[in-house]
Amino acid sequence: MRTLLVALLGEVRKGLLISWTYKGNQLINLLTLGFIFYIIVFFMSGGKPDPDQIASALLGYLVWMYVASALGDLTYGLRGEINAGTLEQLSMSQAPVWFLLIGRVISNLMITSVQVILLGAVILSIIDVHIFFRAEALLALGITFIGVLGFGYIIAGAMLIFKQIESLNNLFNNALAFFNGAFLPISAFPAWLASISMVLPSTLGIIVVRAIALEGKTLVETWQDGSLVALIINSVIYLLIGLGIFNGCERVAKNRGSLGQY
Repeated sequence: MRTLLVALLGEVRKGLLISWTYKGNQLINLLTLGFIFYIIVFFMSGGKPDPDQIASALLGYLVWMYVASALGDLTYGLRGEINAGTLEQLSMSQAPVWFLLIGRVISNLMITSVQVILLGAVILSIIDVHIFFRAEALLALGITFIGVLGFGYIIAGAMLIFKQIESLNNLFNNALAFFNGAFLPISAFPAWLASISMVLPSTLGIIVVRAIALEGKTLVETWQDGSLVALIINSVIYLLIGLGIFNGCERVAKNRGSLGQY
């Protein structure tokens, strides 16, 4: 257990050091995210943003930032290990690769949280919107992140086999931004699209977070209406499937002798 903890903390430290070294890139990324949010909301509202619409879109967008961060870090972090020729050494550790990747995700989660706080603070200082900041929303966000992590393992597993899947990762990132209800509630979707969206990772998380932060609901109320239960089930299923696929892809890559090959 101590070995696993040391390995995990080592990966967290490594990720933070890399991000701090390239902090200029993190700043540019933050400015880009803010610009994208403004442009999307501007066109969605026809140039006349409504505070309630902005509040809803802001919460969805901030959740999506965590989604994009997790998917990107798992995929590009693994790709970086392959390019550097260190993935095979990583796989020789006593800790499994999937566990070590959590360290990278945690470090990126910490950095993304700083970006989310800064971006949210700037937007809220400019526009008068009403959001209830409650710890219960953080718990819902954490449960959501578990499912997103599982989905990220699926893409990371594909990376071990096919090596170049950046376009696939970008496709899923962009699709989730528009089909998980981040900007437009799924109640406004056609019935067939809403059914598909409910299965995606993060959709149910956005619904629960909005219910808590905008409607003032408690976790008990979201449990009673079934949305929190559905979120937990969705996240657990994605995590189990993701881990299974990633471990299976890792075994295939090892058997082929292509784990660290690019």
